[in-house]
Amino acid sequence: MADASGDDDGTPMPWPAHLDLPVDSDVPEGARPVVHQGAAGALRERWDILLAIAAGGALGSLARWAVSRGWDHTARQMPWSTWVENVTGAFALGLLMVLIVDLWPRTRYLRPFLGVGLLGGYTTFSTYMLDTRLLLAAGEVPMAFVYLFGTLLTGLLAVWIGMMSARGVVSAAAQRARGSGRRSGSGPKGRAGR
Repeated sequence: MADASGDDDGTPMPWPAHLDLPVDSDVPEGARPVVHQGAAGALRERWDILLAIAAGGALGSLARWAVSRGWDHTARQMPWSTWVENVTGAFALGLLMVLIVDLWPRTRYLRPFLGVGLLGGYTTFSTYMLDTRLLLAAGEVPMAFVYLFGTLLTGLLAVWIGMMSARGVVSAAAQRARGSGRRSGSGPKGRAGR
């Protein structure tokens, strides 16, 4: 089926000028996104990023599987393994957001591998919803609501704690960098003045 441009051969369309959307920070300055008409265009243009996401997703899914196997539960029990996976994943995402934006140099693969792949494979919205449904079906209504809203609130709190922790690390690193710049001089605080 043809889109608004009338072109259905899979070639990229220019980004619509009236859409002033934010651009991914990993995209070089001045580059604009390209709208592809199908999966084939995305595969041709970004196969390497899809491979990074797939590798991260495989590792994240294995980690989630390991946590789930180590902490089984029945339909009438609190699904602590899923809660741990989602809350620790939220904390890691908070850390990652700050470190990628503020500290680490830009790279084409880091955010897709860690953020989309690894943490996307590790955390699980579908199991969170399935666990809630199973608790409701088992008649554990209060526990289902505690789990449903408790996971949401602790996940948001974990993202905030992760962001604040990472900002503390970034701030400390910046202070150390400024401090080492002063000590390298020949004044009274430098080595030559001791």
